[in-house]
Amino acid sequence: MSESLLSWSRELLGALGPVRSRRMFGGHGLYVDEVFVALIAGGTLYLKVDDTTRGRFVDAGCQPFVYAKAGGQQGVMSYFNAPEEAMESPEQMLPWARLAMWSALRAKAAKA
Repeated sequence: MSESLLSWSRELLGALGPVRSRRMFGGHGLYVDEVFVALIAGGTLYLKVDDTTRGRFVDAGCQPFVYAKAGGQQGVMSYFNAPEEAMESPEQMLPWARLAMWSALRAKAAKA
């Protein structure tokens, strides 16, 4: 995992609030104000989605985070890669990061 991608991703998401990272899934989980909003795996930044926001990511041509499960099956998580243009600057990432934060907050509220 590229430390430069981790550093850049933290900067991209920083407009939402303080960002911290934690190793997981062979990559990193990214938290904003202790809310899990993104992950980095396989050299790609993935943002949290839910039923409310997934369509925006699909319309932008983004793909879900897919991983190998036991038995050769694939698992799909509620994370989609960030659009290419969003990776260029914090300003371009902000609307996508907000969608990820809203999705993560709804998921957290549903668990409570």
